[in-house]
Amino acid sequence: MTSITPRNPRQHARTAVSLDVVVNGVLNMVEGRITDLSEGGARIEGGVILPVRSRCEIHYGGQTVYAIVMWTEVDRMGLRFPYELVDGPLYNALDRARGTWPSEPAQVFRSMRPTTFGRRGLN
Repeated sequence: MTSITPRNPRQHARTAVSLDVVVNGVLNMVEGRITDLSEGGARIEGGVILPVRSRCEIHYGGQTVYAIVMWTEVDRMGLRFPYELVDGPLYNALDRARGTWPSEPAQVFRSMRPTTFGRRGLN
């Protein structure tokens, strides 16, 4: 009888972003776009494809972030950061992206709304 160990849930919440970055692999330096970001890793789409388990650098806003390729597909790859994002331009972009979604719909002009029904004011 075998027991299956359940996978641990992700340690960090992923956030959808759209950030143009430069990825520096061992042999090449190419542009890509981060579409999914957390403190522990990122998903990069575009012409960037590096071998699994290879190391690379992500350049964004004057900051260099080191990463390890965890998975690849035809047009995207997943990266893990060996050192969590805690500051710098990439972390600030993540923080801004998380703050852009309000928790509730805005109640704009609620006090100016007429109390009647329809265009003709039927009650």
